[in-house]
Amino acid sequence: MREVIIWCGILLVLMWGSTPLAAQETAPPVSQCQAVAATIPSAQLVSLDTPWIGVQAAAHDVTITFVNHATYLIETPGGVSIATDFNGYAGPVDLPTVVTMNKAHSTHNTPSPDPAIDHVLEGWNPQGGAADHDLVVGDTYIRNVTTDIRAGYEAMEADGNSIFIFEVAGLCIGHLGHLHHVLTDEHYGQIGRLDIVMVPVDGGLTLGTERMGEVVRRLRSSLILPMHRIGPPISQFLDLFGEDYDKVISRERSLTVSLQSLPSRPTIHVLQGV
Repeated sequence: MREVIIWCGILLVLMWGSTPLAAQETAPPVSQCQAVAATIPSAQLVSLDTPWIGVQAAAHDVTITFVNHATYLIETPGGVSIATDFNGYAGPVDLPTVVTMNKAHSTHNTPSPDPAIDHVLEGWNPQGGAADHDLVVGDTYIRNVTTDIRAGYEAMEADGNSIFIFEVAGLCIGHLGHLHHVLTDEHYGQIGRLDIVMVPVDGGLTLGTERMGEVVRRLRSSLILPMHRIGPPISQFLDLFGEDYDKVISRERSLTVSLQSLPSRPTIHVLQGV
């Protein structure tokens, strides 16, 4: 599967090579994860010089560290650091380049992020409607797909949560945030391919364990990183997956991964602290 992805990326790059330079310079950021998931004729093609999608970066390592709760620290080959669902603490770095936040609980955001943080991305829109993030930071392309959250008795607040997606070194990395409902076909289409997914496994504060398992299976990610474990033992989540999934309980808080080093079988990797 990884070989198919790499060759698709090479095809996109070669096809783009015939496009005039002026068109390359004005082209907006394009999602590799969505382009490969979609059909080739409808894909928008990108330049080899576009660092977040270039096949030449496929061997570069990304380091992912579990910090706490729903916060992972992603460190890219180009020196960008990203803290997910940031609550004011980013772990081993003093000041990340980018922080993402969600609003379901105060443990997923901070009202006073350090003003020196270059990019503070809220997963909700304080002015109403859906948050819409679409930006390139160094070697990383960052976008979001919004979902709804519970609000009061059996009510739902539209677009209160964001699934953030980070595209770097040929990898598609997704963080499900505080997911409260199963995803629709439209959501899956907007997300596209996720090689790595960070998934809450609290058993019900977000999405119930079995339904979260359904989401994980549908995403078909190579590497599944649990987070947001409150209450149930991690075995409750692991037991949902049979022998077609490998399971790793790590003594380390960090792992390094590249497109080339992704596991050949889907793997649930539980980092120390989860």
